[in-house]
Amino acid sequence: MGKNVTPPPPPREPVGEVVNLRDALEERYLAYALSTIMGRALPDARDGLKPVHRRILYGMNILRLDPGSPFKKSAKIVGDVMGSFHPHGDQAIYDALVRLAQDFSSRYPLVDGQGNFGNIDGDSAAAYRYTEARMTDVARLLLEGIDDDAIDFRENYSGDQKEPIVLPAAFPNLLANGATGIAVGMATSIPPHNVAELCDASLYLIANPRANTDQLMAFVQGPDFPTGGVIIDTPEQIAESYRTGRGSFRVRARWAKEEGGRGTWNVVVTEIPFMVQKSRLIEKLAELIDDKKLPLVAEVRDESAEDVRVVIEPRSRTVDPAVMMESLFRLSELESRIPLNMNVLVEGVVPRVVALHEALKQWLDHRRNVLVRRSRNRLGEIEHRLEVLAGMLIAYLNLDEVIRIIREVDEAKDALKARFKLTDMQANYILDTRLRSLRRLEEMQIKTENDALRKEKAELEELVADESKQWNTIKTQVRELKKKFAADSPMGKRRTSIELAPLTSDLDLTEAMIEREPVTIVVSQKGWIRALKGHQQDPATLTFKGDDALLTSFHAETTSKVLLLASNGRVFTLEASKLPGGRGFGEPVRLMADMDEGADVFAVFIYTPGAKMLVCSSDGRGFIAPQDEMIAGTRKGKGLLNVDAGIKVATITPVDGDHIAIVGENRKLLVFPLDQTPEMARGKGVRMQKYKDGGVADVRVFAMADGLTWKDSANRTFTVAKADLKDWIGNRAEAGRLPPKGFPKNNKFTG
Repeated sequence: MGKNVTPPPPPREPVGEVVNLRDALEERYLAYALSTIMGRALPDARDGLKPVHRRILYGMNILRLDPGSPFKKSAKIVGDVMGSFHPHGDQAIYDALVRLAQDFSSRYPLVDGQGNFGNIDGDSAAAYRYTEARMTDVARLLLEGIDDDAIDFRENYSGDQKEPIVLPAAFPNLLANGATGIAVGMATSIPPHNVAELCDASLYLIANPRANTDQLMAFVQGPDFPTGGVIIDTPEQIAESYRTGRGSFRVRARWAKEEGGRGTWNVVVTEIPFMVQKSRLIEKLAELIDDKKLPLVAEVRDESAEDVRVVIEPRSRTVDPAVMMESLFRLSELESRIPLNMNVLVEGVVPRVVALHEALKQWLDHRRNVLVRRSRNRLGEIEHRLEVLAGMLIAYLNLDEVIRIIREVDEAKDALKARFKLTDMQANYILDTRLRSLRRLEEMQIKTENDALRKEKAELEELVADESKQWNTIKTQVRELKKKFAADSPMGKRRTSIELAPLTSDLDLTEAMIEREPVTIVVSQKGWIRALKGHQQDPATLTFKGDDALLTSFHAETTSKVLLLASNGRVFTLEASKLPGGRGFGEPVRLMADMDEGADVFAVFIYTPGAKMLVCSSDGRGFIAPQDEMIAGTRKGKGLLNVDAGIKVATITPVDGDHIAIVGENRKLLVFPLDQTPEMARGKGVRMQKYKDGGVADVRVFAMADGLTWKDSANRTFTVAKADLKDWIGNRAEAGRLPPKGFPKNNKFTG
């Protein structure tokens, strides 16, 4: 028999806390979102920096990489910043450093780079083991006073060092250099601005604390991009963007017409929009030319060296350069839209979209806090120095006794304190003083220094106690900053101009994008249409399908728009360039226009801007219609003449004169002034002539001074002068009377 085996105890239930999955995910995602918003994506409104940029500058400050100092390898800077302050990838830190050094990315670069830091073509920088860097004067301004207790510090990620929460920022970096970033559920996009303009606006805001964005717009014209360009938004649009903190700016390349020999010319682009890679732009333009989407452009060449120079050669010297550039702006990155979303960390804590005046106020309030803190720190240093100087003066006045005590007494420090009522610090300073300093000259210098420090102390105490004096000091600092970046200096000069969009921006470029060639439009009675190359002179040579025949033919160009009026009163717009060619019989109009089943083609004519037509229905109603109102953007066309069942369009004729002659099927002729007929975009119209039976046969608009003209069946022309027309002249809606002798029997003015 086998032994009794005790079964093992059942496994213990795992000890843990049961939580709702939704709550756990929300809590963790919120923590991640806050970390992204606060520690990565959004800039601080006070110094305009994200943590990575702030840490790079502080790391360079520790390495003493001032503007005049020797360069250090970027690898050293990246390594120190990553090891001490920024626990993220080295490439992310280096990319941020490179961007701070690129003069086409930063309006006022914070890093002075040596080596290959990339270019506007989109080429990346060399590896950080090859490049070197140091701070610029602008970066030095951002750090000014960092050792004077001007700002708060916090522990770094490892807890063994301190890093600044915000920099003192004696430079309005948020608006001057701008910022971009994408956080969780929010983003920021602030374009760069001109420092001289920001200084003027800041001075006005100090003098008028209640000033709003609209008032500050008198100083801040708009963004000022490092790559220049032209902003073509209206002042109202720019003001609205700054007022709300959200919007966008349309930025175009700067170009000029460059004359060549024998009447030839090229367009030269010297500035391209911000953040556009030049090489990618050239490639895109070349693709558009190859795809025949830029028929006005023959060639694009990149002749850039240090400066941008893109040469655009037109297809023909007769091309309008403004129209050619308009086509380029619409199809390429020569025009781009720069977003504005001033979403920042207000006081370094709360993410919020701010207006222009709030952004400047954040910087100015921070500058005041820095000023007060630096002043108090300086007061502490002065108190300490005055205490030292007081002890030294006592020592000079009792020099022999001090020397005796030091030579003879074992505990000289305690003896000095007791004998002269010195503080611990004063006694230590006296004991640490070198013998060579114990001269009469030193005593005079101490007295002079003591007087100067007491004067400085009094001034600082007044400054700390008086807010108006603080603002006056900040005014002085801002004025000094403006002098450094004056409007006539290389760095301070505005690079981006603000202009109204040229008139060509509102044009329909369809015509400009089509090569202009002569064509003859031919329409058959059964509604087939075609466009023959050139201007054909003899319609008799045209052939048609089956029993079809010519309805109308007329000369046009490939850039023309063609208006087609159907018998039911709807008008359609056709592009001459899209009509079928002359080979064969063309195509049915119904393939190009959605005409009703019972409707036929009544008339086809060229669209002439500003021209007017007189249109009549078969029941004798009509009105004057502008051709501009007939243009339709879809295949469905648009209504022109409203007709009832059984009624059709009877005539449409150009308005060229001051009187209307109308003849009915009853052979009655009536002449009346043109101004008795209303002008309408669409409708039924008004009664033109009164009939008992039948309707209208033909209508003509003519100038009374020239007389009424018609042609008979033999193509002979007859003209009736004004004096001979008196029996037929009346008012609209009258019946009229039989026409003069010789009027065509078919009741048509054309015989």
